[in-house]
Amino acid sequence: MKTIKQLFESIAGATVYGNDSLSINNLVYDSRKATTGSLFFAIKGTQADGHAFIDKVIEQGASAIVCEVLPTILQPSTCYIQVGNSQKTMALVAAIFFNHPSKQLKLTAVTGTNGKTTVATLLFKLFRSFGHGVGLLSTVNNQINDAIIPSTHTTPDSIRINELLREMVDAGCSYCFMEASSHAIDQHRIAGLHFAGTIFNNITHDHLDYHLTFENYIKAKKQLFDEVNEDAFALTNKDDKNGMVMLQNTKATKYTYGLTTLADFKAKIIESDFNGMLLNIDGEEAWFRLVGNFNAYNLLAVYGAAFLLGKDKTSIIQHLSSLESVKGRFEALRSTSGVIGIVDYAHTPDALQNVLETINSLRTQNEQLITVVGCGGNRDAAKRPLMAEVAAELSTKVIFTADNPRNEDPENIIDEMQKGVKPLHYKKTLRITDRKEAIKAAVGMAQKGDIILIAGKGHETYQEIKGEKHPFDDTQVLRDCYSLFNT
Repeated sequence: MKTIKQLFESIAGATVYGNDSLSINNLVYDSRKATTGSLFFAIKGTQADGHAFIDKVIEQGASAIVCEVLPTILQPSTCYIQVGNSQKTMALVAAIFFNHPSKQLKLTAVTGTNGKTTVATLLFKLFRSFGHGVGLLSTVNNQINDAIIPSTHTTPDSIRINELLREMVDAGCSYCFMEASSHAIDQHRIAGLHFAGTIFNNITHDHLDYHLTFENYIKAKKQLFDEVNEDAFALTNKDDKNGMVMLQNTKATKYTYGLTTLADFKAKIIESDFNGMLLNIDGEEAWFRLVGNFNAYNLLAVYGAAFLLGKDKTSIIQHLSSLESVKGRFEALRSTSGVIGIVDYAHTPDALQNVLETINSLRTQNEQLITVVGCGGNRDAAKRPLMAEVAAELSTKVIFTADNPRNEDPENIIDEMQKGVKPLHYKKTLRITDRKEAIKAAVGMAQKGDIILIAGKGHETYQEIKGEKHPFDDTQVLRDCYSLFNT
């Protein structure tokens, strides 16, 4: 518990109206959660403006209001704090309210389009294998040592981030690894956090429904590096054409990794199959259980970050080589008849291309590659024809299907996808809107040795349709279809 004065005396540009000695019990931005002693942040969101709920939260007992625009009438028993940006202020205040937990552990953030979850999760597993107390904030789940906490966003809101970090510190964690999404960075959810390190893996077409332009998307990612302190490290993928852009204005110590260019941390793929790959990392060879060029980059990012966090290179490779991939990331399931099914989260054109090119590099070309893919509703529509074009170009057969249509008609989404298919590939494409039926059809087509890629949902265990989440797990559906066909 802290007073309003304690929370705001270091916040630049905050003007307090009322009694700043009032004690605050909790922080909220959802008006429904405001109770006696709450500090409510009125945030102008995309769906609603928190300023419209100020009277309501005061009735519910809120002691203080953070707002960008003061109400016309101020209640004498309520304290008002006027700020330029309620969302950024919320993050800064949350860090103070929970006693700056990010300063009490080594917090490392991973940003980029593809691979954030794999890098963050592998770092978590790696440092757990070293015997440390470790926290994880990721798309798949949040974790405090062995305790799993369900995740609702790639990066939680700023209050929840600091609350989780405080729980990690109290649980004895020394490290935390987190994904930093472009939305979270742009919305100041990570403002006020102290980072030991930041990692950039790649940037490709995604989230333009939110950022509008690719330049804005790059700027959002870059902001993470622009705002870290000089005592942190900034590690970037030098092979990505925007990798060095991330480091242009950072105060952190700069490091690079890459497979093809001269970098601080180097790796080379020696051999690869569906079970893993043999890598040479900085002169040491080891077999890793992850597959594909894109995972070589992920492993190299983990290796570099672990070294920069103080671990011995040989020990890193020994521990890292024993770790398995993340659920829904190139997750291979073999049937009894020799069909290989791969479930992957690839939901951007570049990620899909990476996965398909990896599969094609491992096949003899005598096998079929059957791809089941869709695109999410109410999201970046510009990538739909691009996804279909990549799938048709690099697969033997393609089945277009539903993937979290949300409030859109899945048939319309598939129509938009099919506009990207070139005429010479028309005959290899099908559309089966029901995702379960699409996977069933793919398994029914497959013969011994064939490969089925089920792309887009990965770890997700639901289909989001008309505001409701219906149970759906690609991995389980694939297993059920194997049993149905006795394959």
